[in-house]
Amino acid sequence: MSGDDTRTLGKGSCPPGPVPEGMIRIYSMRFCPYSHRTRLVLKAKGIRHEVININLRNKPDWYYTKHPLGQIPVLENSQCQLIYESAVACEYLDDAYPGRKLFPHDPYERARQKMLLELFCKVPPLTKECLVALRCGRNCADLKAALRQEFCNLEEILDYQNSAFFGGDCISMIDYLLWPWFERLDVYGIADCVNHTPALRIWMAAMKRDPTVCSLFVDKNIFLGFLNLYFQNHPNAFDFGLHC
Repeated sequence: MSGDDTRTLGKGSCPPGPVPEGMIRIYSMRFCPYSHRTRLVLKAKGIRHEVININLRNKPDWYYTKHPLGQIPVLENSQCQLIYESAVACEYLDDAYPGRKLFPHDPYERARQKMLLELFCKVPPLTKECLVALRCGRNCADLKAALRQEFCNLEEILDYQNSAFFGGDCISMIDYLLWPWFERLDVYGIADCVNHTPALRIWMAAMKRDPTVCSLFVDKNIFLGFLNLYFQNHPNAFDFGLHC
């Protein structure tokens, strides 16, 4: 069960009932990169889950009982336990559920992936700032230069490792944690920021062939439609592209 394409719940909506036994729920939003990384892990591990999409411009009052600041994503299990912060939620899923382990078993390799995630921390805000600047008609040359430098740093890591993925020769947790921002480069209008990082482009091409990544891919036209409405403060932005 997924329900990734269900309509958002907003102010005035009724809260969902208890999470069924053997299921986990993710409070999400279809276009959010932080939710995207958690949904990637749910898919990669084959975890039975349900999705509740939240209207972030018109949040239900009850949602603040799930997250004190009303942020997404949040996981909720059948014991009414709540887990938030996307990287924390992903690690929880890897530890709490059987099957394919996405984090390495080796303590050093696990720590190395977490250190790499820390090095990546400037990329999400920079991509958002570039998007906002471009949408508002502002010059974003300095922002793009800073983003290119961050990508060059990642390029050096791939070159040093001489591996296809950031965790080695196969996809692991760190690749899924980084991916959502790279999937958005084209739709954000900043794909040229990886023009000078060939190893990073090869990694991106490999990620696009991954079945889990493919299963959650959002068509560019749908994404652009969402962005157009979002920047107009349109109340239906978060449901753009849904036909039911």
